[in-house]
Amino acid sequence: MPTVAVDGLNFEFPSTWETSKYDEWTFYRKQFSVVRDGLKALDLLAVDPEGTAWLIEVKDYRVHARTKPSALDDEVAGKVLDTLAAMLPAKVNANDAEEAEMATAVLDAKKLRVVLHLEQPKKHSTLRPRAINPADVQQALRRRLKPIDAHPLVAETSRMGTLAWRVT
Repeated sequence: MPTVAVDGLNFEFPSTWETSKYDEWTFYRKQFSVVRDGLKALDLLAVDPEGTAWLIEVKDYRVHARTKPSALDDEVAGKVLDTLAAMLPAKVNANDAEEAEMATAVLDAKKLRVVLHLEQPKKHSTLRPRAINPADVQQALRRRLKPIDAHPLVAETSRMGTLAWRVT
């Protein structure tokens, strides 16, 4: 299983999947991000054998709590849009062959899925058990990203559901 480390978490994908840390791509950092100030990148791209492209953002608030939980859906939606906007230019102009191949795989996908992997303290306080309600974020992402993925997911290490990868 290929393992990809993001923010102290290890994502273990099935060996038949293509995976890449998009926010570390040379194309994104050196070519695409200079197009406009404020462009953002998702953490991971993965494509499964059935042709589904998984767009994955990782947020780990177990050490540093988030102060504005209401803006999380906006941040993730922006990263999804910016990342998707980079795929065609990366396919055509990336100097790194692996980056161009991954961009091609994403563009050739039959389906797009968005996943926010959200880790937060098990118990924030006695009055507010969790700083961010995953169900609220998921509902907000559904509204914002419906044309891209009508059913985005919010996952965490202890609640991976039917996702094909593991996180440790």
